[in-house]
Amino acid sequence: MLRTALAALLLALPAAVLAQQAAKPEAAPQGPVEHPRVLMHTTQGDFTVELYPEKAPKSVANFLQYVRDGFYDGTVFHRVVDGYMVQGGLYSRDLTQRRTRAPIPSEADNGLSNLRGTVAVARGTDPNSGTSQFFVNLVDNRRLDYVSNQSGLTWGFAVFGKVVSGMDTIDKIAKLPTRAQGPFVGDVPNPLVIIDTASVVGEQKAAPAAASSAKAPVQAAPAKPAAAPKKKADKKAA
Repeated sequence: MLRTALAALLLALPAAVLAQQAAKPEAAPQGPVEHPRVLMHTTQGDFTVELYPEKAPKSVANFLQYVRDGFYDGTVFHRVVDGYMVQGGLYSRDLTQRRTRAPIPSEADNGLSNLRGTVAVARGTDPNSGTSQFFVNLVDNRRLDYVSNQSGLTWGFAVFGKVVSGMDTIDKIAKLPTRAQGPFVGDVPNPLVIIDTASVVGEQKAAPAAASSAKAPVQAAPAKPAAAPKKKADKKAA
């Protein structure tokens, strides 16, 4: 009888040990950082941008706020240079500027390069003049990367995300014919490419705020279009 009881106890011990081990909380594995994504529906198709808040926190927060406010709904891609970039995020379909928030500090020195498919903050000659405008690089534009803080030319343009789905839509936009229209002497796609809606993936779309048409702050005005994408002067244009 004693032997039977001891054998039963020995058989139960492994199960008890396993139960105790299972009850102990284990450290959560260090997984990859979850990046927010923004889906844009345009008149030429859809594309999705993955954002990098750990590299460009101010730029990402700024972009997401514009998205959540419904600011981009009804804006256009007003500048298309095939083999260079596609730019939008400020002008309504009648090519009037929308009123923006205050500009943000440049984060161009974050180590991210202006490679094909990346999304960067568009700005004027002042590195810290970026507001709502952004551009998608159609090719590797390393000449737009940060070099130093000596001037607007060497400062570069802050990458804050990348197109992870729908790059074919961006390429389709890039192949559209362009013309002079509104305040622009060229590079406006024909037909106009309209962003119907922009939303954060996984978030419920808020009611769109009334869009106001007004001149953007001087410090946030877009630079003049580039004459040719291969020239060094192009760096002023994004």
